[in-house]
Amino acid sequence: MASNGKAKQESYKKIETILVSQPKPERSPYYDLEKKYGLTIDWRQFIQVESVSAKEFRKTRIRPDEYSAIIFTSKNSVDHFFRMCEDLRVSMSQDTRYFCLTETIANYLQKFIVYRKRKVFYGKRTIQDLAPSLNKFKATEKFLLPCSNLGAREVSSFLDENEFNWQDAMMYRTVSSDLSDLSDVTYDVLVFFSPLGIQSLYENFPDFKQNETRLAIFGKETSKAVEEKGLNINITPTKDAPSMTMALEKYLKISNKDD
Repeated sequence: MASNGKAKQESYKKIETILVSQPKPERSPYYDLEKKYGLTIDWRQFIQVESVSAKEFRKTRIRPDEYSAIIFTSKNSVDHFFRMCEDLRVSMSQDTRYFCLTETIANYLQKFIVYRKRKVFYGKRTIQDLAPSLNKFKATEKFLLPCSNLGAREVSSFLDENEFNWQDAMMYRTVSSDLSDLSDVTYDVLVFFSPLGIQSLYENFPDFKQNETRLAIFGKETSKAVEEKGLNINITPTKDAPSMTMALEKYLKISNKDD
């Protein structure tokens, strides 16, 4: 996919090195690709989360314990909400209701609360999944949305449009990592999952040129960020290869086929 809307002829030059813009996991299908195709796969987190200090947060004059319902959009929001409560020496009421975008986030709450004593609701993926539960308590609860500097646009729009009594609270920031210890990013493939990863790439390497580097990109917003930089997308998940590793293998079957 080319940024100018014209298809670029793919050369399928052999791939030997890949940099994945995420922290290295204990287990991953990438390791199978590494072994199968004789690759060198490096891992490096391009973005990181930083805490907002209690001192800075106090300036917002928001007290978490003045809210009867909390909306969580990620594990990070859970972590930083309870960290902030501890830093502020605030105890949440046993009657607090918690609304989580997914069951995974709801289960993660068990690290911080006695689950059976709380009232926890969760959806499948989006705020629309949670709408029936949220609407049930719209008239009685005061909602707090812990978030990062990036906010939570879909959730905020839903709460505004439906006239909830709510407040967002920035408790953490998502920022570019310092990659100054990397001499360059000259890999055969760079893998990105977020527009922030692309932003971090240019903050750390302002003179970055794609040249023969292939870009493996996940998600519409990430693709948009790539195209705005005038770069070409070479590898992206599709219906028949929905995960990044499946998309990579589909490409590798051509690029690294035996002569």
